[in-house]
Amino acid sequence: MLPTLTGATVVLRPLIPADRERIGLILAEPEVARWWGQGGPRAAVEGWFEDISNTFAIEVGGTVVGSVQFSEELDPDYRCAGIDLFLTTAAHGRGLGRDTVRTLARFLLEERGHHRITIDPSAANERAIRAYRAVGFRPVGVMRRYERGPDGTWHDGLLLDLLAGDLTSA
Repeated sequence: MLPTLTGATVVLRPLIPADRERIGLILAEPEVARWWGQGGPRAAVEGWFEDISNTFAIEVGGTVVGSVQFSEELDPDYRCAGIDLFLTTAAHGRGLGRDTVRTLARFLLEERGHHRITIDPSAANERAIRAYRAVGFRPVGVMRRYERGPDGTWHDGLLLDLLAGDLTSA
């Protein structure tokens, strides 16, 4: 079971099945849905809840405002992690994404023993990229035609990574 993690503003607690409805509402918001594939919000929710063993609900003041999950490469020669997240539109622009990523990155580096973390937003998602860079992530390169968007066309992704010494403080 995942621990509960506390950031400067956010609380990351293990995602539970009872969060499904709230997560579905967030993923259906137009500003959030535009970054999730062709299947629409319902498919996004199903995919997000497929395996919640590495997934947190993001809470502010006891209200779920989004979710963040991580993946891990456990081979000792490649030990690293990846992060994916979304926030409700009302939470955008408030520093909650930075706080979420910083809090989870600290956990992955210090508690889970990873030396490197990656994140791969759409190359067009400037708001997310600014937030990740503020935490210390650095661009590695553009992944051309990386993912299919809701409009059915292929979109570029931007691969960013963060090494333990790159993580900025709050």
